[in-house]
Amino acid sequence: MNRNLVLVSALSAGLSASAAMAQAPATPAPATAPAPTTTAPARPAPPQAIPAKIALIAFEQAVFATNEGQQAVQDMQKKYEPKKAQIDTLAKEVDSLKKQLQSAPATLSDEERATRLKNIDSKEKALNRDSEDANNAYQADLQEAYGKVARKVSATVQNYVAQNGYTLLLDVSNQQNSNVMWASQNPNIDITLAVVEAYNTSSGVAAPPPAAPSAGAPAARPRTTTPATPRPSTTR
Repeated sequence: MNRNLVLVSALSAGLSASAAMAQAPATPAPATAPAPTTTAPARPAPPQAIPAKIALIAFEQAVFATNEGQQAVQDMQKKYEPKKAQIDTLAKEVDSLKKQLQSAPATLSDEERATRLKNIDSKEKALNRDSEDANNAYQADLQEAYGKVARKVSATVQNYVAQNGYTLLLDVSNQQNSNVMWASQNPNIDITLAVVEAYNTSSGVAAPPPAAPSAGAPAARPRTTTPATPRPSTTR
């Protein structure tokens, strides 16, 4: 009797434990971290078209048209007047010797004629050499003077185009090397004269007196190929 009671009690206890375990809430699974949210990069705003405002300038001509540029040319001419006068004198001498030989009598001996020809040839070679040397020196000095003025005029050009809202500036100084095939003759787009006036005002250099015709300078302008000098920027 007692043994049966113990067995029944044990079975009751086991059933009670099983029922308790069945009623207990299930252990929650570990939480999973949410997936990171990716944000698409913002697209840049499309570029806005800017109304074009184009200007032309003959930069090299503008440099020499300024008061300072004209003064530089006159200074170079005065510097080379003595050398030019010397070259002119030698050229006249050679020309005179040639005319004398052409008008020489037929009785002139071959030896004398050969001597005169040799003298003319010697003087003519000296004339050509002196002329080339003087012209090269003159061009080099004038190019240097041009470069000094051009750097300052370039700053004026950049200020002018910025203040007047130009978006493109084309240099038409040298038509042979320019990429501009055609340009309107409308004076409103050529700012050469306006830049010259603006530079003269800012520089404070007075206009030089008109130069009298002089035989002192080998040339009045530099060669077409100007040195590399700062040019106004074509974009702002």
